[in-house]
This record gives sequence, C-alpha cells and structure tokens, in this order.
Amino acid sequence: MKKKFLVVMLAVCLALGMSGCGSGERAKKNDLAGQSLLIYCGAGMKEPFQKIADAFKEETGCEMNVTFANAAQIQSQIGESKEGDFFIAGSAEELQPVSQYISTSIDLVKHIPVLAVATGNPKGITGLEDLGKPNITTVIGDPESTPIGKIAKKAFADFNIAKAVNIVATTTTAPQLATVIAAGEADAAIVWKENCKVDGVAICDTPDMLSYTKVVSSGRLNFKEDSPAADAFSEFLVSDTAHGIWNAFGYDVVQ
Repeated sequence: MKKKFLVVMLAVCLALGMSGCGSGERAKKNDLAGQSLLIYCGAGMKEPFQKIADAFKEETGCEMNVTFANAAQIQSQIGESKEGDFFIAGSAEELQPVSQYISTSIDLVKHIPVLAVATGNPKGITGLEDLGKPNITTVIGDPESTPIGKIAKKAFADFNIAKAVNIVATTTTAPQLATVIAAGEADAAIVWKENCKVDGVAICDTPDMLSYTKVVSSGRLNFKEDSPAADAFSEFLVSDTAHGIWNAFGYDVVQ
C-alpha cells in the first residue's frame, strides 16, 4: 500500500512539472498575500520603480506602499518614523546619512547625469563652460536635497564656472528640471538622462558629464528582523523582470 502511494505521488509531481513540487523558485502569485512593504524611493525614479513595485505585487500578492520624495525628505522620514523596508536612492552616497538603519545594500542601475538644453539647442550650448556665458540661464536641483543638485555644484566648481553660472531657479526633484527647460524658463540644466524624455528637451552632446555617473542603490532597512516579503523583494530587484523595466526607461543595469 505504501509503495502504491509513493508511485501515485511521483506521478502527480511529474504531471505538475515546472509548477513544481517543492521547487525553490522565487515567490509566486499570492505567496505573499496579506503582507506588505513600505518603500521610499527618489522622486526622479518614480515611473520605472512604480512599474517594478506593481510587477512584484502582481507576481506575489504583496501590497506595495511606495513613498516618492527627494533624498533629504526620505532621510528625515526614515530617521523620524523608524519605519520602512527599503530606501531606493538616486546614488549610493544618499544612503550614508541613514546608514545606521541600513542592513544591506544592492547596486541596481547606473544613474547618468547629462547637460540638458531646449530642443534644437537655440543657444548653441556645446558644454559646461558655455553655462558661464552671460546670455545663458541655468536651472539646477537643490544641492541640499537632491543628488543631481550636488552633482551640478561639483561640476561647476570642477570647471571653474561656479561664480559665472546664472542660476535662475532650483527644484526639489530631478524631473522638474526637464519641465523648466521644456517651458522655456531656462536654457540649460544638469539632469538625469532618463528625465530628458520630455517634449522640448534634448541632451547636449558633450563628454563633460561622463565622470559624474552615479549608481542607483537599494538599501534594506533594519526595522524588521524577519520579513519574507523583504527577502523576496531583494531577489526580485535583481531579476530579469526588474532589469527589463529599468532598461525600458533608459537605465543601464549594473553588471
């Protein structure tokens, strides 16, 4: 009788095939139903990361609560609330102010800054040094709260144009920079490459920004000692599905 039972169970497993008797594959549909994750993410990455969060929810049933804000706002919220599961930062350096709350981190994709101009480049801007000309107006991210703002200030200093650049405005998030250029309210901005997919905005063909490339990093927060949902999402972040979404938005995956 026992032998017959084993034969029947073996047949069932063979029939199920890839859907699997005890397979060690990633969490599947509804495996995490009833669980939730709280994730903080830089506002400049809202579109791709929301799709990643939605894909994980679709695959596992886990509820995804994502807060999008600039780095300074997120760092403050983490420190004050002592809550959350992940911080998706626009650069690895942005994890440092909350490093005491980070258990592990993963480098996800390259974050490439570029010099953005109006479509057709009406002012004939060829590189960073042109931003020091008196007829050129520039908008930058807030250096106190955004990684892209810090990059702009460093680039201006490195090219010895810090005192000459006519900065007409600062923004609290990277996507707003492209919006300002598209509206004709400034001639140039240093912004992330993926944020330039806006009508009226073009990328200036210059190598000046190549050395300022950053890496988008995921920091797992240590407020929960045991979280199957966080474990599963850590794996999902380096999956082909997540990589495909990043690629679709113009990001290069870190190899």
